[in-house]
Amino acid sequence: MNKNKILTIDEVKHVAKLADLPLLEKEAEDFQVKLSETLDYVENLNQIDTARVSPTYQTGHQENKLREDEVRAGLTQEDALKNAKLTKNGFFVVKAIWD
Repeated sequence: MNKNKILTIDEVKHVAKLADLPLLEKEAEDFQVKLSETLDYVENLNQIDTARVSPTYQTGHQENKLREDEVRAGLTQEDALKNAKLTKNGFFVVKAIWD
């Protein structure tokens, strides 16, 4: 289990709110332990000395396979907005993240 601090239910709900994920009370309790364990794991990874390890951006030695640019019709504004919860004046309406 988690050897560091376990997140509070309020902290879990705050993270869920920032991610715009509705959580039931039972789900918040389940994620309390799971998120705490994940944060512990990341903290353990942060303790690893990587000073002598060269950055590795790609391990498969793959090359980008590019295709020729091709002009294609995009979505109409109506199609792009048809599944949006809220729209105003032809734009998506979203929650502010700093409320």
